Amino acid sequence: MTSNQISITDRTKAFAIRIVKACSFLDEKSGVTRTLSRQLLRSGTSIGANVREAQSAQSDKDFINKLEIALKEARETQYWLEILIESGLVEKQKFELLLQEANEIGKILVSSTKKLKEK
Repeated sequence: MTSNQISITDRTKAFAIRIVKACSFLDEKSGVTRTLSRQLLRSGTSIGANVREAQSAQSDKDFINKLEIALKEARETQYWLEILIESGLVEKQKFELLLQEANEIGKILVSSTKKLKEK
């Protein structure tokens, strides 16, 4: 791993921290924004938790399963971010980088699970 690369574990943890901060901001609002914030918080922090849990997998199948769950959570996170942005509940420029990172994490997880299944 080069100095420019970051492990998926570290990357998903950093992403979760950014999600927590974003949801902290959203929780100051009321109504539907707060409800969507809770969904985003759950899915956005679950990605890293599942990646971390995969490190203790009891088999290759279990490892792949945990990464696939993380991928599902990444896609759900993308969905909630898209809803928040496209509905105008948040300013696009403030949440666009989170959406891009969720997309990148999803791509990494797809690639990782594909490679593992080919073994």
